[in-house]
Amino acid sequence: MKEIYLDNAAATPMTPAVIDEMTTQMKKSWGNASTGSSYGREAKLVLENSRHVLAQSINADDNEIVLTSGGTEGDNTAIIQTAMTRQNLGKHIITTAIEHEAVLKPLHYLEEQGFEVTYLPVDENGNISLDDFKAALRDDTILVTIMSGNNEVGSRMPIHEIGEILKDHQAWFHTDAVQTYGLLPIDVKRDHIDLLSTSAHKLNGPKMMGFLYRRDGINFPSYLKGGDQETKRRAGTENVPAVAAFAKAVTIDSPEEKQARRERFYHFKQKIVQGLTENGIDFAVNGEIKPDNLNQILNIWFKGISTYIMQTDLDLAGIAVSGGSACTAGSIEPSHVLTAMFGADSPRISESIRISFGALNTEEDVDKLIAAIVKIVNQLKQTKEAD
Repeated sequence: MKEIYLDNAAATPMTPAVIDEMTTQMKKSWGNASTGSSYGREAKLVLENSRHVLAQSINADDNEIVLTSGGTEGDNTAIIQTAMTRQNLGKHIITTAIEHEAVLKPLHYLEEQGFEVTYLPVDENGNISLDDFKAALRDDTILVTIMSGNNEVGSRMPIHEIGEILKDHQAWFHTDAVQTYGLLPIDVKRDHIDLLSTSAHKLNGPKMMGFLYRRDGINFPSYLKGGDQETKRRAGTENVPAVAAFAKAVTIDSPEEKQARRERFYHFKQKIVQGLTENGIDFAVNGEIKPDNLNQILNIWFKGISTYIMQTDLDLAGIAVSGGSACTAGSIEPSHVLTAMFGADSPRISESIRISFGALNTEEDVDKLIAAIVKIVNQLKQTKEAD
């Protein structure tokens, strides 16, 4: 049985070209890029060439890219270091109720240190209101951290509009772009973004690799204490083969490829909804299906069927999906995203699954998913009727 992977919002498989680049650099560029030997110089050249590719992908300058271990480190660094560095200007931070745990947990820590955090609510489509944001913004706001797009339901935040509002305000603007980098066009200058986090393993790159964009002029100490790597902005020996593999994945993921994937994933979403509807399945989409949302993510409520049962039965059928954020999927805690959208008492919270597409998914994968869901729902219905 060919297994079908539809949990790409959790992690994506490294493609052969990316693996080839990483293994080649493991053999060639294993030197420490901070040393002056020929081995170090060769590694440094690969490192800086890769950094240039990453910078160009978001219209940044090379010196604004700080290499990290991924989105979690990028988020923690941006949030905690900004707060500690700028607390003399105020102790107020704005975020949303549906951020990733890598944003929410550092903010909870800062609240324990005396900072005040405003959590913007979302509507039933997972969208914030710009009026709510404007009302929350204060003279003592020092940081706004709002994700580019949500990892559970695929809603997009009004990043450009927020950047326009903040461009003449003291608050620094950070966005967790882990789910959007690699699928949406990002321009940090156009959108007045000060800090932006990414992760390589969401776009067919290696795990434990990412970058934090730090606009030139944004200054705070390294979050990790140690050596002076990354021009004293991030301690720790750089993983040159992984950086090169990340850059390779970004090169493959051209603007034309991004557009093609967005269109293909939007078609997949429409096809699933149509197929389930035609087969009389009782379901509802959590969020909206529209061309400018994150088209790789589809969150569906199967009425009366627990998340655990649907996810397990699909897994037994050889199809991998998620019950929500993979980072908290092993937890018994309900989805804070669906709770924010529908309320703590909504059955959607315990009866929904997340389907997420990637570069390697095909039309056949979607057809098999639809057939498997229809079979599972009908079998469960027959079992219930027999009881």
